Amino acid sequence: MAVGHYENFPVASLLLPRHLRPAVQAIYRYARSADDIADEGTALPAERLAALQDYAQALHACEQGQEQQLPPALAPVFVPLAQAMREHALPWQACHDLLSAFMQDVGTHRYAAAAGLLDYCQRSANPVGRLMLGLYRHTGDSRSLEQADAICTGLQLTNFCQDVAIDWQRGRLYIPLEELSAHGLPATHLPDCRALPAWQALMAAQTARARRLLLSGAPLPRRLGGRIGWELRLVIQGGLRILERVDAVRGNVFDHRPVLGARDWMLMFWRTLAS
Repeated sequence: MAVGHYENFPVASLLLPRHLRPAVQAIYRYARSADDIADEGTALPAERLAALQDYAQALHACEQGQEQQLPPALAPVFVPLAQAMREHALPWQACHDLLSAFMQDVGTHRYAAAAGLLDYCQRSANPVGRLMLGLYRHTGDSRSLEQADAICTGLQLTNFCQDVAIDWQRGRLYIPLEELSAHGLPATHLPDCRALPAWQALMAAQTARARRLLLSGAPLPRRLGGRIGWELRLVIQGGLRILERVDAVRGNVFDHRPVLGARDWMLMFWRTLAS
């Protein structure tokens, strides 16, 4: 199972202990459904925000232990979520942060600078890692939280690199505008720039930033050990492999969207064992 749009990076695989899978499934159902409200279908922005506001009210009710009073349409999402959050003493703020990022997605389709993009990642990606650490009872170590944040932000930026063309078709751009400008590239006709050296340099800078974050979080799996350690190793290798594929096509993801095939997974498993 993946969270959000991280279809390449499993977080509920065979490595996940069976007793944790219902909680991960509940968290995924919440995140996936909220993300779909923000991004999918033909609803108007005001309708999307209204639906996400219903989610915010339901989340608050769950936090107060009042999930039995939820509308029937929201119960299948929020009752299992509330049970998982309480059973594993997970941080409710992570769910609030995710929802704030989905709300931001409705109206924000460009980021002027890297700081704004990283702030978005802090709320759209990092809460997933913090929830996973909570499931494994690793919430008191600030170093672990920092490295988990680095991995999650690195994965989010990797996904942005992979999906530049898809996001562009949907009217979204997750490359900072000031970095486009610094490379002399317009923010209007990106597909026409895909063969330019400036575009290749820009994309190389994007993949390098994502790679630095993933590698900065790489010590975390070794310190945590056990199944979560192996899971994180595989996740990191998946992100690094996607970045390699983006670099291999010189950032031209308009013509060649990088995906993981059977050979990639074999390489990732080998690298996971070697790490």
